[in-house]
Amino acid sequence: MELSTVGIIANPISGKDIRRLVAHGSVFDNQEKVRMVRRMLMGLSQTGVGRVVFMPDDYAIVERAGRGCKTTVAMAAIPMEVENRQEDSTRAARWMAEHGVDCMIVLGGDGTSRAAAKGSLEVPLLPVSTGTNNVFPYMVEASVAGLAAGLIATGQVARMNGTFRSCCLEVLREGRPPDLALVDVAVYKDKFIASRAIWDLAKVSQLFLTRCRPDSIGLSALGGQLHTIAPDEPCGLHLSLGSGARIVTAAIAPGLFQSVAVTGERRIAVGESISIADAPCVLALDGEREVEIPAGGRVSIRLSDHGPLVVDVRRTMACAQEQAVFVQSQP
Repeated sequence: MELSTVGIIANPISGKDIRRLVAHGSVFDNQEKVRMVRRMLMGLSQTGVGRVVFMPDDYAIVERAGRGCKTTVAMAAIPMEVENRQEDSTRAARWMAEHGVDCMIVLGGDGTSRAAAKGSLEVPLLPVSTGTNNVFPYMVEASVAGLAAGLIATGQVARMNGTFRSCCLEVLREGRPPDLALVDVAVYKDKFIASRAIWDLAKVSQLFLTRCRPDSIGLSALGGQLHTIAPDEPCGLHLSLGSGARIVTAAIAPGLFQSVAVTGERRIAVGESISIADAPCVLALDGEREVEIPAGGRVSIRLSDHGPLVVDVRRTMACAQEQAVFVQSQP
């Protein structure tokens, strides 16, 4: 019988960006990530996962976690050089997809989840929050995350029952392959990327969202004060900002509240594209400035229903309950 395999991508630099200085977020240190991975490994072991492959990092998060717990799970680092950049997570996820990993756990924020999704959209992804703005990843106990990932990896809960296909936003530029965002794209009226994180809305003219809810944080919280779009709902939202009678206030970072005038809003259907007319500008993808658009540059944003395959932790654990996976009868 072939062993099931789970991949772990633990970003050592998540939760430490400039928003820790301009807002009031706490630093998520790597030793806490070690403790989280340790609990995940114990959860994976409970479900019968045979093997874990992981992205190496300079702090050795997963190796330290493995040394601190007794588990039957075999562990191996991916053979790759790390550069301490987002591309590490993309390359690790691509390697996992190419080598038949059954499920992938990603520890980080929205940016880390996006980087992993760029490497693979088909391996079931369980994103766990260790970042700054965490709209896409789950705030979930690591032990339960390990159980859910293991149930999907081993097939004890079928993918069709325990996962959903997330929407994403595709950035379309002439002559270039499309880029993607999982949660939001912000049009920032500036010429250069400068610091990557967005914490000042004065220069944001447009906002595209795949999901929003009123109890969220980050840029999507602005849309959440107006509408609710669930993670598995096949639609999006476009907001035009800058002037108007309606002023929306939201927490755009931990402890940082800002108000902005909303001049227009519209639902976006799957496959619909909206052109950006503000060039020169910078596009922030999932909260970080990534793409410079020069004057005269032609770019549009399209809502796609082919984002990553995401593990629904609650549904997965509910299926396990219905199937009595963790219940045994005494003889």
